[in-house]
Parts: sequence; C-alpha cells; structure tokens
Amino acid sequence: MLTKCGISLLPETTGMNYRSPMISGRQIRAARALVGWKQRELAAAAGISEISIKNAERGLVDSRGSTLNAIQQAFDRAGVIFLDNGDTRSGGPGVRLKPDNSP
Repeated sequence: MLTKCGISLLPETTGMNYRSPMISGRQIRAARALVGWKQRELAAAAGISEISIKNAERGLVDSRGSTLNAIQQAFDRAGVIFLDNGDTRSGGPGVRLKPDNSP
C-alpha cells in the first residue's frame, strides 16, 4: 500500500467486493435473441421466475441486484458477453457472443 506521511494513498482492496456494472433490460432482450431463448428458458437457466425476467426487461428489479446477477451468470454460461459504454468504438452498451473456442 502506498503511504505518504502515514496517510494511505490507495484503498485497501483485500476482501472488497466490486460490483459488476448493471445490465439493462434492452441488453437482456438482445442477449436472449443472440442465444435464441424465450423468457421462460432464461428463467430456467438463471434459476429465477419468468415474472422476474419480465420485470428485469422492464427495468423493475430487486434492490440487491441478485436477479440481474443470476441473469448475467446464466448468459455467461451460454457464452454471452455484456458490453459497457466505451467497450466498443461506437461507445454504446451492448452484447456479443464469446469467441468459439471449440476445435
């Protein structure tokens, strides 16, 4: 850790949890289209209810973000990458598939 005159210049990172950026309802719908899932299929893959998927796509999610986290993990297993602002040349948020690593 960097210090100056006994004052920490960088925060201690051990044990800190960094939240991944929130995904939007538009990104969820686009990701479903990429993998060809209906809302009920995403719900099953994420282990949450179909109404939770509908609410997430409308921007109505629980305050803890556990719903979005479950959705993002399901898409990650399916090979989807969520892009934040600045992740592409045009700078907009979006989704894409991971490169195919199969032989």
